[in-house]
Amino acid sequence: MGSTAVVVGGGIGGLAAAIGLRAIGWEVTVVERAEVLDDAGAGISLAANGIRALDELGVGTAVREAARYQYTGGTRVPAGRWLARMDGALLERELGTPIAGIPRAALHSALRAALPESALRVGSEAEPVSTVDPGRAGIRLADEIVDADLLVAADGVRSRWRALLFPGHPGPVYSGSTVLRAITAEPADPGTDFELTWGPGAEFGHIAFRDGRAEWHAVLDAPAGVRHADPLAAVRARFGGWHDPIPALLDATRPADVLHHDVHELRTPLPRFTSGRVALLGDAAHAMTPNIGQGACQALEDAVTLAAALSACPTVEAGLARYDAERRPRSQAVARAARQAGRLGHGLRNPVAIALRNTAFRLTPARAAVSVVLRHARWTPPRLG
Repeated sequence: MGSTAVVVGGGIGGLAAAIGLRAIGWEVTVVERAEVLDDAGAGISLAANGIRALDELGVGTAVREAARYQYTGGTRVPAGRWLARMDGALLERELGTPIAGIPRAALHSALRAALPESALRVGSEAEPVSTVDPGRAGIRLADEIVDADLLVAADGVRSRWRALLFPGHPGPVYSGSTVLRAITAEPADPGTDFELTWGPGAEFGHIAFRDGRAEWHAVLDAPAGVRHADPLAAVRARFGGWHDPIPALLDATRPADVLHHDVHELRTPLPRFTSGRVALLGDAAHAMTPNIGQGACQALEDAVTLAAALSACPTVEAGLARYDAERRPRSQAVARAARQAGRLGHGLRNPVAIALRNTAFRLTPARAAVSVVLRHARWTPPRLG
């Protein structure tokens, strides 16, 4: 059984994969081309499946200490009327843990702290090589060739390794939505832990943090590549007339802190997540829209499942086959659900369709609404030790 791995990509999925592999006794090197590993600038909601994966990796306690649990909030319309209330206490009773809101930088820091500094190679570009043993995996770093038993490609939605392994695959496509987001520069507690507000072709949401600040995001259905000279002013023009606390969140934001990204997804599912001694993980394997908040959670599931499969199987090849069989159906189903959720949320523009959706939401019992979250969050990680 192999015992050395190179993880390409130092994001949430890549760091989690490295922690999982080290937990089963592997020697791991994480290669990240960015000069600084911080993943700052936004927030994230972690459902029970993501929290359980972090527990299995040994970093759940640190993440809980940095997070604010989501008990209150829900979904509204721009005028402020509630479509559905969030029942975080019910979710906690059903799943054993509530949803946790945390700055991405804090999650990233907790994962990074679980790895020795010597395992991280930042500011390094990993180039593929074909000169190593075909039964192994290798990369080139500057003038050095790193030979390993396994390569984990966690290099994001535009994964170079996915394109190399599956040259006939169309790759990521624009989802039709672009998102502007920021964390407030000062405490601006919005009064609830988590909210979404749906308007025609638009969505505004917030996540409240433990320190009183909040992350907000503004989603627009728009052509790809559109950018604004003053992104915060553009958000104010579109959402400034929506209900409180949206104007207050925008007022508490520095213009320089606003990030703007087009949302891409792997609309065409991959035929497999592995090839030879290479495993695709996270967005590289199943990039999805953020509409049900499962992108990072699925990457964390990948990391734990990969390590468990390699630990349980007699060969790397058998472990990778097990990883693919366990992760591909689930993550691709979650990606489909995320896409459908977007179409029913900010993706609607027709007034009749919006009215029908809003009526259905208001008439749906709380327990039935919670079942949607439960369907994706009910996941128990395999044991690593």
